[in-house]
Amino acid sequence: MNLRVWIWLLSLSVLWGGSFFFAKVAIGELRPLTVVFARVALAALALDLVLSLTRRSLFRRDTPWPTLIVMGILNNLIPFSLIFWGQTEIASGLATILNATTPLFTLVVAHLLTRDERMNRAKVTALLAGFAGVTLLVGPNFLLGDRAGFWGQIACLGAALSYAFAGVYGRRFQAMGISPMQAAAGQVTVSAVLILPIMLIVDRPWTLAAAPSVTVWAALAGLALLSTALAYVLYFRILAAAGATNLLLVTFLIPVIAIPLGAMVLGERLELRHFVGMALIGLGLAAIDGRIAARLRAAK
Repeated sequence: MNLRVWIWLLSLSVLWGGSFFFAKVAIGELRPLTVVFARVALAALALDLVLSLTRRSLFRRDTPWPTLIVMGILNNLIPFSLIFWGQTEIASGLATILNATTPLFTLVVAHLLTRDERMNRAKVTALLAGFAGVTLLVGPNFLLGDRAGFWGQIACLGAALSYAFAGVYGRRFQAMGISPMQAAAGQVTVSAVLILPIMLIVDRPWTLAAAPSVTVWAALAGLALLSTALAYVLYFRILAAAGATNLLLVTFLIPVIAIPLGAMVLGERLELRHFVGMALIGLGLAAIDGRIAARLRAAK
């Protein structure tokens, strides 16, 4: 990757790492599904506006709405809802560590649902290391009877699994001739439409004791415009310029951004086992990436 792509990658890690911080601030006053709706609705407005200005409107006869609906459910509605609810029970830094298991789940999903991404010995090793880290993170909460923390962690792992299905399912967009910008705009647009009635029934936002503060509105704007709309543009640019393997590097970097933010601004503290678990997940991700092993072989 050249310097420009590295800058994009680092920028994306800041944007996605910041999303966990913005969400933690927002759910301090709003219910999780309300935050999900605000995130996808504002992002949809921004991306649809960009498409209209570039004369690539999403609303035309050949738009594959069924495909976009499935992608919106797998890539936005389910994971955003689970992560935001999970963050009501656990620290944002821990949520990012659990989110880093997405590539590990993707190995399993791709092995089961595709013919060209089968697991080999290196990938099985990656899975064992990664899920050892997950066990270290989640196991003590379960054994000590901390059901709140346990289910919050399970929710974030469920989000990672949903992202894995979305990653495999989303491979069809290129074959269908859908541009990255249209795919991004389409999935957040349908997500906003789908989550609206659910949010109104479950959260009933009109029952809030007081209107959201300026801080929460700023967090929602950052979550939607920076961590979703702009992040998707960078995501697809990196994917086109450097490929999916290089894009996985962002998973290493998100906790590095989110954990200091949570500690400095929100006063969150993680235990030693959380960092050890993150290291094991990192080893698994490094095994998937393959670059470290390749350089060690080359050095012999």
